Amino acid sequence: MKLCIFSHLQRHYVPVLAFHQVAKDYVNDGEAIRALEGISFEVRQGEYIALAGRSGCGKSTLLNLAGAMDFPTRGQVVLDGICTSSLDDAGLTLLRREKVGFVFQSFQLLETLTAVENAELPLLLAGKRDARQQALERLRWVEMGGFEDRLPHQLSGGQMQRVAIARALIHSPRLLLADEPTGNLDNLTGGRILQLIQRLNRERGITVIVATHSPELTAAANTVMLLRDGRIEDIQHS
Repeated sequence: MKLCIFSHLQRHYVPVLAFHQVAKDYVNDGEAIRALEGISFEVRQGEYIALAGRSGCGKSTLLNLAGAMDFPTRGQVVLDGICTSSLDDAGLTLLRREKVGFVFQSFQLLETLTAVENAELPLLLAGKRDARQQALERLRWVEMGGFEDRLPHQLSGGQMQRVAIARALIHSPRLLLADEPTGNLDNLTGGRILQLIQRLNRERGITVIVATHSPELTAAANTVMLLRDGRIEDIQHS
């Protein structure tokens, strides 16, 4: 993997994530649509960042680029010192597998697998040993001990999201990315997921970036990045 030389020359540390003048264009019916323009920021280990802004402002695009799910049109995305655009498909897969955990609004659990089987799946696909033991441990982290053998349809929405978070944390990633993680949950259940994410950030030092419309999720973050029309309009630190 190719390291970004400037990360070492300009800093005495390597940020978990850095965007350097990042732009992203999409083509729709032959017309170029700019989703992000001139985005620059760095994320330190242990930060909890909320991405706020109206629908279509670029939050999900930013998460996809941060998680090496997509490439920037211009600029550089640097994940743990590695330029994502310097990697081939195999390198990107390895980078995501080792560095990033993803949590989605729709949970994305496999219906035919139990909670523990869903949680351990990334390790099994990577050929890792002791996948079951690690999955059981992560389920305990998210307070799902005792639900290991239940299928998704036997779980509530909040329980399914906890399993999804356990799966995202199975490989101890540097960075947890969450896209509207409470969007499909009622207020009470969403509040419990919020508390869980806060606890994982505070007690285990997991770096979190969450895209959300939720005022509660936004208020819980120590940094709020407000996006507007593909640009950073404001960054607020608490």
